[in-house]
Amino acid sequence: MAGLRVGPLLRYVDWESGGSATVWVEADRPCTAEVRCEDGAQGTARTFQIAGHHYALVQVTGLTPGTTTAYEVLLDGRRVWPLKGSPFPASTIRTPDVPSDGVTVSFGSCRWSAAPRGGHDPVGPDALDTLAAKLAADPTAVRPDVLLLLGDQVYADETSTATRAWLAARRDLREPPGAEVADYEEYTRLYDESWLDPEVRWLLSTVPSCMIFDDHDVIDDWNTSASWLAEMRETAWWQERILSGLMSYWVYQHLGNLSPAELESDKLYAAVQASPDGTDALRRFAAEADLDPACVRWSYRRDFGRTRLLMVDTRAGRVLEEQRRAMLDADEARWLRDQVRDGRGSATGSGHGSAAGSGHGSGQLPGAGTGRGPTADSLPGSGSGPYDHLLIGTSLPWLLPPLIHDAESWNAALCRGERGDRWARFGEDLRRRADLEHWAAFPDSFAKLAALIAEAGSGDDAPATVCVLSGDVHHAYVAEPEWPGPAPEARVLQLTCSPVHNSIPRPIQLGFRFGWSRAGRRLGHALARHGRTGRPPVHWERTGGPWFGNQLMTLALRGRSAVLRLDQAQTVAGAAGSASGAGTRLVTADERELTANGDPSHSGG
Repeated sequence: MAGLRVGPLLRYVDWESGGSATVWVEADRPCTAEVRCEDGAQGTARTFQIAGHHYALVQVTGLTPGTTTAYEVLLDGRRVWPLKGSPFPASTIRTPDVPSDGVTVSFGSCRWSAAPRGGHDPVGPDALDTLAAKLAADPTAVRPDVLLLLGDQVYADETSTATRAWLAARRDLREPPGAEVADYEEYTRLYDESWLDPEVRWLLSTVPSCMIFDDHDVIDDWNTSASWLAEMRETAWWQERILSGLMSYWVYQHLGNLSPAELESDKLYAAVQASPDGTDALRRFAAEADLDPACVRWSYRRDFGRTRLLMVDTRAGRVLEEQRRAMLDADEARWLRDQVRDGRGSATGSGHGSAAGSGHGSGQLPGAGTGRGPTADSLPGSGSGPYDHLLIGTSLPWLLPPLIHDAESWNAALCRGERGDRWARFGEDLRRRADLEHWAAFPDSFAKLAALIAEAGSGDDAPATVCVLSGDVHHAYVAEPEWPGPAPEARVLQLTCSPVHNSIPRPIQLGFRFGWSRAGRRLGHALARHGRTGRPPVHWERTGGPWFGNQLMTLALRGRSAVLRLDQAQTVAGAAGSASGAGTRLVTADERELTANGDPSHSGG
């Protein structure tokens, strides 16, 4: 009798027709997984096997646009979800009206698994747990249409006390990699611990999610430099770690990002499904992706009506050679440019149907869907372009506090030899110790992204907003760039929100605040002069924050209007919640209109 190990997770919901969705599950043995909806929509899928684990991605069809329907999950005909005695409401699939005039997007990053039930939580209440408690307790509460998880969904290098005890029962923790995860089975433990948290489990079953990795999904400072990677490859444990990290990411996070059309054209997914055991095929793919990152695309595109999301991999596909360092390799940068331009009247490029739908090499993981959304003139109140809002999801912030930006670009200059070999050695040591590996540490990539954003926000068919959504830095802020020449017509913002459930030491908090100050800017300018870096192509100011705590940002995008809200999870005496969420609530720390009928205005901050 098959049982449900992990899930269900509601992943892709179709915004073109509103008629389909995908639900991810992990079972404890081979079986047929089935999703049945209250309105009669359904789907089935046979599980596939990876390293003794059994997964299915069920495509649900026959959904009615603009409706919400409860669903249940059956394994070999036996209902396994909802769980018996669950205190949560029924899991539902909500489909958009077609055509849709708006979308609500919540996002954040960096989530340690929640503390054991009833145990002390040293980093405070989990923002996802608290959101789940709010939605479960109040059916009228505004629910996100999609949840963007921008990296560090699991921490392979910072395991919990319970996981360390579990690891110690498997192997000798005195041997590398010690209390960090070592193989695929240990990665599955991290997802069990994180996604079986009752509140988060229910939340992910009823709110669609899009995900991308960051460094801790594999290891801190993953791909920070060529010398770092060479040293890691010399260790006895790294090969198994990186292959298992990529394999588990493909299974647990990446597959659910893809549309049914992309899944159908994915050769690896087809091979895994067709095999009694897909472990070897997936392992070969992971090995190829590790040796030649250009053979796979982890980035992807989603169109939510007239909002376009481009989720960009800023970890696996880096070019690390010091003299040609790049956050994105040439093909990945071309893909991003094509997706920004697709459908724009004056733009050139291969367009969504070609570049977006083709994979790289033998793995053939497609980067985005091949279908097109509603035409520009089919939606009420729409502009002349293909989208009213462009969201660029990148786990690492494009715009950092100015001092930190200058320190990273200075460090990059030292490491490539601008001040000689001794400074280069010092620079590499500092880069690793201080985590100097954001966009600013790849100056050419920073400048190219600035130029692409300016292009995206300009022209007669410019969107109302271009927002870079990021996490990683364990605090939240809003920053806005200024161009030395003509400014884009769109309002451009860096929206950074982190952590969902983690902490930041007080001295680092003070360092981030200092990084925005006048004194910090002057120090940054001195570093830039020493490194001969020149000035960045844009100037920017912080217009909101910094905010510290466990938190989520939400964008409400309707037509060409945009409203931003920051909610923080706080412990409140006597607050209402769900089964274990009592005593916490989401408190709005900031809310502001980014555009109102196309005109920017501020409130809060």
